[in-house]
Amino acid sequence: MKVELLHILDCPNTDIAEANARAALDAIGFVDVAVELVAIRTEAEATNSPFGGSPTLLVDGVDLFPTAPVRSLACRVYSTESGFAGAPTPEQIEAALRGASR
Repeated sequence: MKVELLHILDCPNTDIAEANARAALDAIGFVDVAVELVAIRTEAEATNSPFGGSPTLLVDGVDLFPTAPVRSLACRVYSTESGFAGAPTPEQIEAALRGASR
């Protein structure tokens, strides 16, 4: 399993998304799976990747939270139990990972 976190530089939500992804992976027993940070630096990189806004979590190249591709260096908003947030919760990531591993 390859987990990538696509983000724009200076994204304020990269750290929380990485921590939440790590917590979710650990919770389901994937403690040896790394979360690879991938910086999206240009609009061309955004256009030529499955970038859905910063941060985007990919498992084996597929967005865990499918959305329309973003063709610019933009932020992303996730709907959580507490309202809108800049990153999915560990529980949301865990549920998506369980679905992706089936």
